[in-house]
Order: sequence, then C-alpha cells, then structure tokens
Amino acid sequence: MAPRKFFVGGNWKMNGDKKSLGELIHTLNGAKLSADTEVVCGAPSIYLDFARQKLDAKIGVAAQNCYKVPKGAFTGEISPAMIKDIGAAWVILGHSERRHVFGESDELIGQKVAHALAEGLGVIACIGEKLDEREAGITEKVVFEQTKAIADNVKDWGKVVLAYEPVWAIGTGKTATPQQAQEVHEKLRGWLKSHVSDAVAQSTRIIYGDAARSCPARITGGTRGR
Repeated sequence: MAPRKFFVGGNWKMNGDKKSLGELIHTLNGAKLSADTEVVCGAPSIYLDFARQKLDAKIGVAAQNCYKVPKGAFTGEISPAMIKDIGAAWVILGHSERRHVFGESDELIGQKVAHALAEGLGVIACIGEKLDEREAGITEKVVFEQTKAIADNVKDWGKVVLAYEPVWAIGTGKTATPQQAQEVHEKLRGWLKSHVSDAVAQSTRIIYGDAARSCPARITGGTRGR
C-alpha cells in the first residue's frame, strides 16, 4: 500500500481582509512546498473566490462550512455547488466551533458530509472532546460517536481527511502532547478497522489540530499519523 500523503491545512477562521490575506497568499505562493505534502487553506466564505484566484494552483482552498442541500431559502449558508463553482475543492465540516458555538449536531454534520461528498468535494471532518469529557475519561466514547456519524455518510474515504481537534486545545493556549494526539489517532484507526475496513483504516489521513488564541491562520494539522 502506498504511504499516506502528508496533509497540512490552515484554517483562517473569521480573520483577515483583502490586504492581509493578500500578503499571506503572497508568502504562501513563494514558499517552497514539498510535492509529497498536500496544502489546503480554509478561507472565510466571502474570500473563497479571492483566495482561489490568488493562491498558486498547487495550494488547495477549502470552505470553512457548507449546508446539506444544493440550494434554497437558507439565508447565510453556502452550498457545495457554490464552493465548486468558484474552483475550491474542499470543505471543513464538524469543526468544534460549529459544534459548540453554533450548536451543530452529529446528525447534521453527517448530513453535510454526505452531501459534500456526493457533490465531489473533499471533506476535512473534525472530531474532538471537550476538557470535561477528557477529564471524565470518555474521550474515546465522544470521538467514536462523532466518527460514526461521519462514517455512516461516507462512501469514498479517499475524499476524507479526519481532523482530531481536542476542544480543550483550541483557543486556550493549551496543546495536546504528541503522545496524547497519537494515542487518539491509533484508537481511531482501530475503530475504522473494526467498523469500516482495514484498507480504510490504513489509508485514511488523520491529522491533529489545535491553536493558540493569537494565531489567526490556524494550522489544522500535517501528519500521516498512525
């Protein structure tokens, strides 16, 4: 089996304007990037077209969210069809801020994953536990339930990257140790092997993400993981 290609994602969140993002894009375009690493930037929806036009073609662009249907009376939402129309190929779904700030359920996230994949987008699917859940010893229970809601809606795992993002390490200044992250990655691969297939468990890229509060262009991960 071919080795998993490294994946590095930068989630810009609700940060930047044309000037500052243009400067960031100029820096990224001038960077020496390995052909063995896939790099994707998650731009705010209003700047998706700008990012895709300005970023070098070797750097992917992701929307930070999308809805579960192609079109309709859903004020403020964007669809996978719209994301594809401006040339972006990825979407971030299930981010902890969507779950815990905006109240998105596992069921809704699963529906979004299904529709995004059906429309041909790659999905960066986020999972992770809160601090009280880790301290209660239920990290595995939480991330397995979140993963199941995603897995139940995936037919082509080649278009999915799993992003393990412990909520307690996002915007708090805390970070999980490499050992903590790898332990969860290993458990996730075990879950995929038992509930999907050994091939999917071996081939799916699982990345780790966290961020300090001061980092506007957040790196969501870059590892083959375990």
